Amino acid sequence: MIGAEPVKRSSWLRRAWRMLMRVTALFLLISVVMTAVYAWVPPPVTWLMLWRVVEGNWIHKNWESYDNISPNLVRAVIAAEDAKFCEHRGFDWESIKKAWKRNQNAKRIRGGSTISNQTAKNVFLWPDRTYLRKGLEFYFTGLIELTWSKKRILEIYLNVVEFGPGIYGAEAAAQAHFGKSAKDLTRREAALLAAVLPNPIRWSASKPTSYIRGRAGTIQARMNDVADPKGDPCARATPAN
Repeated sequence: MIGAEPVKRSSWLRRAWRMLMRVTALFLLISVVMTAVYAWVPPPVTWLMLWRVVEGNWIHKNWESYDNISPNLVRAVIAAEDAKFCEHRGFDWESIKKAWKRNQNAKRIRGGSTISNQTAKNVFLWPDRTYLRKGLEFYFTGLIELTWSKKRILEIYLNVVEFGPGIYGAEAAAQAHFGKSAKDLTRREAALLAAVLPNPIRWSASKPTSYIRGRAGTIQARMNDVADPKGDPCARATPAN
């Protein structure tokens, strides 16, 4: 009887380990299948959209193909959110190192997120800033970079990103803020939309504050450094890492 307790503990640990392995394998299988499907099929809804519904904001979105979205908006979001989008493979290591140093003494986690990071977060994960979420974001970023083209990453990002309360994607944003289709956005309108991305609940592209107008002006200037994104947005770029 003295040795019964260690035997029971060992048996329990084996069962727990087997269960953990099964759950992990199931997670990996589901995530790979979902990523493969979304390489061709538009994601129907995201966790953020459902979260906003609970908060009282309905979902307004209209999927548009990459080629039906103004190149001005593509240039604007790259200029505003991820200037090295076409050079990296999902991670801007220099920005990550800087963010890590800042986060050592910060109460809130702030990261050097790329468009790939944000797409992975928006499509697959819930909205918070915990290390668990960031770890899963790292995993899904690698997965979509392996599975999707840069053009597909941008296409999905521009169709699911939040541009205002209950407003998701370029088409819904263009209609809500400027009364036009996403393919007809001007450089200024595109820059204003990109300017509110850090906090689309607080800021409005159609009713910009002086800060947003100034930020949009900076984005417009930086858009000149982004190559023509028509067709393949990263055709001329060579990945740096």
